[in-house]
Amino acid sequence: MSVTRPDPKTRGGDQRRPRARKDARTRSARRAAVRHDLDEPHARSRREASNGRYARIRSIDGRHPLQHAVPEAVVPYPARRRRDSEVAYFNFDLAREIGLLPARHPDRLTRPLRDALLESFSLVIVNEWDEQHGHLPSARDRRPHPYMATRYLQLQHPDKRGLNSGDGRSIWNGFFRGRSGTWDVSSCGTGVTRLCPATSALGRFFKTGNFVADYGCGTAHIEEGLGAALMSEAFARNGIRTERVLAVLALPSGQAINVRVAANLLRPSHFFGLLRRREYHDLRRCVLYYAEREMRDGRWPWLEDEDDRFRMLAERVAIDFARTAATFESEYIFCWLDWDGDNILTDGSILDYGSVRQFGLFHHEYRFEDMDRMSTSICEQRRKARDLVRRFVQIRDLLLTGTLPALSSLRGDPLLARFDAEFEAHRRRLFLRQVGLEDEEASALVETGSPALEALLRLHHRLERRRSSRGRRRVPDGLSWDAVYCMRDVLRELPEALLCDGTQTPRALAPQAFYEIALSNYASRRDRADTPYRRRLASAYQRAYLALVDEIGHRRGVRASDVLAELAPRARARNPYARMTGDGLSHATRRLASQRKRLTPEEVHRVVQSFADSQTRRVRPAGEAASDRLAGDRPLVRRLFAALERLTVEYRETL
Repeated sequence: MSVTRPDPKTRGGDQRRPRARKDARTRSARRAAVRHDLDEPHARSRREASNGRYARIRSIDGRHPLQHAVPEAVVPYPARRRRDSEVAYFNFDLAREIGLLPARHPDRLTRPLRDALLESFSLVIVNEWDEQHGHLPSARDRRPHPYMATRYLQLQHPDKRGLNSGDGRSIWNGFFRGRSGTWDVSSCGTGVTRLCPATSALGRFFKTGNFVADYGCGTAHIEEGLGAALMSEAFARNGIRTERVLAVLALPSGQAINVRVAANLLRPSHFFGLLRRREYHDLRRCVLYYAEREMRDGRWPWLEDEDDRFRMLAERVAIDFARTAATFESEYIFCWLDWDGDNILTDGSILDYGSVRQFGLFHHEYRFEDMDRMSTSICEQRRKARDLVRRFVQIRDLLLTGTLPALSSLRGDPLLARFDAEFEAHRRRLFLRQVGLEDEEASALVETGSPALEALLRLHHRLERRRSSRGRRRVPDGLSWDAVYCMRDVLRELPEALLCDGTQTPRALAPQAFYEIALSNYASRRDRADTPYRRRLASAYQRAYLALVDEIGHRRGVRASDVLAELAPRARARNPYARMTGDGLSHATRRLASQRKRLTPEEVHRVVQSFADSQTRRVRPAGEAASDRLAGDRPLVRRLFAALERLTVEYRETL
């Protein structure tokens, strides 16, 4: 029997093989569906587990109680998801410390953790320019909740009332509750807002990323985030209150989204803006919101009465800012502290590291130049902090009495006297800590009013404030008149130097030997001249130092040589030779940023933490080194850290 082959041109013959392929695809799809049905419960459980594990990160979605407590202080913005960023740095230590990650979470950026970070923080706001030009996000990229920029007073803005000034390139991402309280989260580089200086000055809105106006681009550079991470982690190690960097998300352009965390992000300028605009009802609500946060997190005692909360705010600001100003002088930190309270948090914590410097010497004449004005100096920060306290006293009296008192009528308020007393006491405690005493003994010595301490402190201030005979000079970001003596070197070397002859009786150094330790590279030939006055000053300083040591020995019932032997290791640790300065940090940040693409986020984290460890002023156990974290890392990582350490030595005396 013959078999007739179907004509391929006929309909029947044309359908046979395609039908077979379709059947095969159907069978393949059915098998895939079966596998999906079998695997889906496990995949879904894995997704739910990862989402639950990082639920606190994902909960940071724009919502914040300040939006409801003080709506007039907030400008809401919708936002869209960015899909071009990558995690360049994540602060595992900070995330575990505040409860954002489990306590035993390893230093590993897993895929679920990376996805949670990008979902929460990789975004850009949809601002007024976008809305005017129809640049609206798709439903897929639009974030479910609006984010907020906050209004606060800034002296450089034209309106001087805080209505059109505030977060110009930042947003508040939201908040979360961890094991140690409630934490606010913000991001810099997420788009230009209507509160930027450019909009206030020119009266129009700007596109994010424009190059038209200063302070109006809405972007941040990756070096800003990495530099703030290096400095804030070092400050946090040494008990200096500061906002800290949680993550840096790198963008292809070299820009970044820098994510930061603080216990309470309200600044004094938030309150002062409401005060200036006479929005007294909102001011009251803002104070009560702040007080509620501080009480719930245990930083304030619980107070039922609202009037007591108003009094407590002014009292805590007086104490906190007295200690902050004293810390800035003691640590040679320039923060541009002014009465408007723009560059600092209400508890005295540092933020906005763009204008923060730490000096190697007491360059107390340095001034930062910002467009049309010069900053305060380190020494002037005390007066500005006192002015800030007086405005909180004004707020207190307004809320208690319903009447706004004149600032001039508050000059004799007891809280200002308390500020002065706390400033002086805390400055002495910090000085004694640098000498090498522990906190409890230092506090006791300050409370008793030691004459030896007062004599030594006067001489110490005279030497550390000695300015170079070369006079004032221009520096890249302002003006300076350089210091001559490195008194931290003196405090570090003197205890051992006074015992160098091996006897039980301390013996003062010759003036020439004293100045070999004290003189810095900024000293001119005239500054180095051997004069009778300088010889007397060196001898007087050492006599006052030994008198203080004798007093400490008498209180303890031991010999002066025993006191010096105990002070020596702590003085060496608390006055390190290699000290992070603003110039050194700038070079270190550029070095780290240049190598960033060759490093994993975990390696960047270890470098930042190791650098912070190298700046920790504590006595290390024998054999412990700041580089221990990097023992198992690649040679590239260890070389990078060694380069950062060399930069701290090279620039240790600079601005």
